[in-house]
Amino acid sequence: MSATATAEQRRATAMRFIVTLGLVSLFADMTYEGARSIIGPFLQNLGASGFQMGLVIGLGEMCAAGLRYFSGRLADRSRAYWLLTIGGYGINLIAVPALAFAGNWMMAALLVVAERTGKAVRGPARDVLLSSATAEVGYGWGFGIHRALDQTGAVLGPLWVALAVARSHGFREAFLPLAIPAAAALLSLLVARTVHPAYRTPPAAPKDSAKLPPVFWIYVGAAALLAFGYLDFPFFAYYWVRHQMFHDATIPVLYAAAMAGEGATGLGLGRLYDRFGIAMLSAATMVSLLALPLGFWGGPGGAMLAIACWAIGMGAQSVCLRSGIAGLVSMNKRGSAFGALSGVFGVAWFAGSALLGWLLDHNLLAMVVIGMGAQAAAAGIFLGLRSQLTAS
Repeated sequence: MSATATAEQRRATAMRFIVTLGLVSLFADMTYEGARSIIGPFLQNLGASGFQMGLVIGLGEMCAAGLRYFSGRLADRSRAYWLLTIGGYGINLIAVPALAFAGNWMMAALLVVAERTGKAVRGPARDVLLSSATAEVGYGWGFGIHRALDQTGAVLGPLWVALAVARSHGFREAFLPLAIPAAAALLSLLVARTVHPAYRTPPAAPKDSAKLPPVFWIYVGAAALLAFGYLDFPFFAYYWVRHQMFHDATIPVLYAAAMAGEGATGLGLGRLYDRFGIAMLSAATMVSLLALPLGFWGGPGGAMLAIACWAIGMGAQSVCLRSGIAGLVSMNKRGSAFGALSGVFGVAWFAGSALLGWLLDHNLLAMVVIGMGAQAAAAGIFLGLRSQLTAS
């Protein structure tokens, strides 16, 4: 077999594996994003204030991202990528449907944190598996395809929840049916493990004692600023429901639209990242920060524009941030690098969510200004790193 044919076969095998893992994420995101589309108003119905809601969302994301530092190091040391990935998705199957039985906002908070902890367990290990395949097709394109499938589930889940909310005239009953896509995600993952032997365990890179490069930590610092100032969708939903801007059943539909936008922009930005590099993340961040003034001061029309801006930012983060790591760090340290990025990102997300959640109740102007300022600073740092990342 010719070298060209061998390369084409490797690319085709890698693409099939990327698509298979994308289907796993599709079902998983149907579960989680379906729940997240209503978690803000659900916590409000359970008696949570804006500050308490911010703590719950922030703590959940801190666990989802912060604990990846440890799970990433564990993945690199144990190389048990599949075991960690399967275990993390298994937690998802339990925690999300159980929200239907939460009797108060604190119980709901525990379940949100549990689900996010499952994401922390599986995230770095899965990304290492995925990055070993994206190396064959282009990091931006490979992660973009995976994200597009992921976001397909993120659209379907909220739409399914919207139907459940409209039928039951409440949020609680919408959580239990999400056990179906959660089980499908776990089953799909087991199929992927069986039918793609080439990616059962990625080959180890040569061992070296070098630390993560200094540019990596500057990159992580910029990501932390971005996380601190980036307001999650539940904040917008909380505000819109509190001010009766939209009907309850409309909220998950709006979230589905945001997820569709994220998937589409992530796919496009992945292609552009392979061509233009980190500048794409900087440009998308400057667009995403406009979601703050539009979402809180623009009325229903501004809310629609805010959703579009928010989706562009999320698409860039999900594809470009991971692609940057894959291009900077060798395979034997990649789990630790993904974990470190996520860990710092999660702590910053928690701090920002807590502060911005408090300001949502007390000083809306300060909340918007701080959020926009942090994102703008992150965009500037990313742009300043462009030559170093290209050189790397």
